[in-house]
Amino acid sequence: MWVDTNDDKPAGGSTAVDSRPDWVADAVIVQIFPDRFRRSGTVAAQRGLALQPWGEDPAAQGFQGGDLFGVIEALDDLQELGATCLYLNPVFASAANHRYHTFEYFQVDPLLGGNGALADLVAELHRRGMRLILDGVFNHCGRGFWAFHHLLENGPLSPYVDWFHVEHWPLNPYGAGACGYHCWWNDPALPTFNHANPAVRAYLLAVARHWIAAGVDGWRLDVPDEVPDDFWREFRAVVRAERPDAWIVGELWRDARPWLQGGLFDGTMNYPLAWAILGFVGAERLPTDLRLPALPEPPYQPLDQAGFRAKVEEVLGWYGPAINRCQLNLLDSHDTPRALHVLGGDQQALALALLLLFLLPGAPCLYYGTEMGLAGGPEPGCREAFPWGAAPTPLRPLLAGLSALRRSQPALRSAELAFTDSGHDDLLQLSRGEGPERVWVVINRGPLALPLALPAGAGAVLWPPQWVAGPPPQDLPPQRGLVLAFPAS
Repeated sequence: MWVDTNDDKPAGGSTAVDSRPDWVADAVIVQIFPDRFRRSGTVAAQRGLALQPWGEDPAAQGFQGGDLFGVIEALDDLQELGATCLYLNPVFASAANHRYHTFEYFQVDPLLGGNGALADLVAELHRRGMRLILDGVFNHCGRGFWAFHHLLENGPLSPYVDWFHVEHWPLNPYGAGACGYHCWWNDPALPTFNHANPAVRAYLLAVARHWIAAGVDGWRLDVPDEVPDDFWREFRAVVRAERPDAWIVGELWRDARPWLQGGLFDGTMNYPLAWAILGFVGAERLPTDLRLPALPEPPYQPLDQAGFRAKVEEVLGWYGPAINRCQLNLLDSHDTPRALHVLGGDQQALALALLLLFLLPGAPCLYYGTEMGLAGGPEPGCREAFPWGAAPTPLRPLLAGLSALRRSQPALRSAELAFTDSGHDDLLQLSRGEGPERVWVVINRGPLALPLALPAGAGAVLWPPQWVAGPPPQDLPPQRGLVLAFPAS
């Protein structure tokens, strides 16, 4: 049960409400699906429970027992990969392994280690100079949520009757047919909140404030386009009053200008950029008929160089430099097939996609297990368990190197990008940054080596590591990338 003890806390008044956090442009993010990341074996609440074996087919939909102490155990590995920020899928008490069916927002799920485990994780991340953003599900709750349970038990006499959108009585949360209330995507397990009710708003805003006050560095917001805009204005004011540099990211799958230019969020999960990257590096092997539930058309479509350039310039042009530097850029997530699946298992094509992810404006976000070559298909297949103990793949040193390259080159953390003509559709050329810090990038996505026409003033090789000590090559091998200092010092 919730009691708001912060009625005297100002909702706004900070000059930072309309700013964007500078730290995001320097971040390398890893997204973690907690139940499938790492089981520590130390969570008391798990003892004696019938957890699924680690590595069970994710289609089984059960609990495999990953927990937040396991995340703490993995922080050395994550830092070696280059991670500076973690984004966790929902951690609050829930009856689903993905925890989007929240039933208590002030309680970290006991199976994950409870509130103490999250406090320990926050403390350890901050000790290492790392950050944490949580997944906020404020459009709907689970049908086990305490106020909805009260409604089920008491019907129209419940004092929480106006917390939800009731259509008719009796409510039918489990049987076939109409459930009698508004729910997310017609799923009776997910009743939607009535955001017009001041008590609902007060509760949800108190949740937002509570976890920021507990040390969390920001929120990723689930389906925010299904929540009234004025709620998000209050949300932003509350969060920024508590922490002026908190990062607020909306899950918006397409053009997000109304929310980003309107000042509601700092950035979005940049799926359009992901589809452009995968469409270019994997043009020959994409599953062009693969649909995602959130989209009207299949998103994975082949792109030639002109199409890729046009799409990247379009997406960057939607927003502007300040927003582009605050974008959460990704190739895949818990809601999509893994990039390696989309690319037909071609790890070299994935390496090119990751190179672009780290080179384009915005903060790169890696879905856990990318470095191990996980290749799960459409959800829930993409939610497989991390294969601890398996032999590492070449993707791990690649990602560690890309993180180091990004840290060492301010141009790669800037918003400036310009494409240049290469004379071949498979050879992509671009420059990043401006002035003496500018770098020059060329990527050969094709099956043949292609000659390079280096720009005047091109300097030392910055990437890949095996070429750093020598002169730039005359030809770029197939499915390879090159980063040069530009101009020469």
